[in-house]
Amino acid sequence: MNIDGKLTAKNLRAELAVEVAELKSNYGIQPKLTVILVGEDPASQVYVRNKIKQTQEIGMISDEIKLPADTGQEELLKYLEHLNNDRNIHGILVQLPLPKHIDESVIIAAINPNKDVDGFHAMNSGRLFNGETGALVPCTPQGCIMLAKQHLGSDLSGKHAVVIGRSNIVGKPVAMLLLQENCTVTIAHSRTKNLPEVCQQADILVAAVGIAEFVKADWVKEGATVIDVGINRISTEEGKTKLVGDVDFDNVVGKCGAITPVPGGVGPMTIACLLKNTITAAKQSVC
Repeated sequence: MNIDGKLTAKNLRAELAVEVAELKSNYGIQPKLTVILVGEDPASQVYVRNKIKQTQEIGMISDEIKLPADTGQEELLKYLEHLNNDRNIHGILVQLPLPKHIDESVIIAAINPNKDVDGFHAMNSGRLFNGETGALVPCTPQGCIMLAKQHLGSDLSGKHAVVIGRSNIVGKPVAMLLLQENCTVTIAHSRTKNLPEVCQQADILVAAVGIAEFVKADWVKEGATVIDVGINRISTEEGKTKLVGDVDFDNVVGKCGAITPVPGGVGPMTIACLLKNTITAAKQSVC
């Protein structure tokens, strides 16, 4: 069974559109997201366009600040200071990756944590770790949990979840969210011994390792729910390229209980959860 990320994201956006309308009606607030794009990376440009388009479709305000690739770190910090102080802006997103001469950790730390809709600021990471309400949680991990619940239902208690990957963007935060759902969580990575055997224990397997078709069918427990976060472009025998995940989809799909396809799985949920975070930030600004 395929878990339809496009449909789930569409349904979430419909719910968020209602929340946007209520914020405008009750408080006179229209949630606003500002995206900063440094350089001209083609993939980032497409991603930013999609973010802005979907933001506007549900009634939010969205704008983009395009900066040349040679923009200095101090100049970028000045832009962030201005956005932090603008009460009409509720969400700030700096599109990653940044040019190599800019320290991403410095830029992330400079974003007002209450406007950090990517959820990468140390303040939001700490809130998530402590299980506090009101944290702005990274978007892709939020989407992973929603997609797992689409198949397994709202109660994930007692499930054994294995997360392959330990990044601050996906691996660690999705593990924290799974713990909050009362799962037993194992975080695995490239140096985990007997990785296939570890994965075979998973009721929920989250693959976020960044290696094309890394997870094989014999790694997957019969009937497991597989959430594939990977986006990898590979060459085909016809000399073309295609997108694949971190899971060997064609061989795993017949063994697992449900799986997110690539594309069309986790990806659409990431943008939908970005909109959700911006609305959360707008709500918190009036509460």
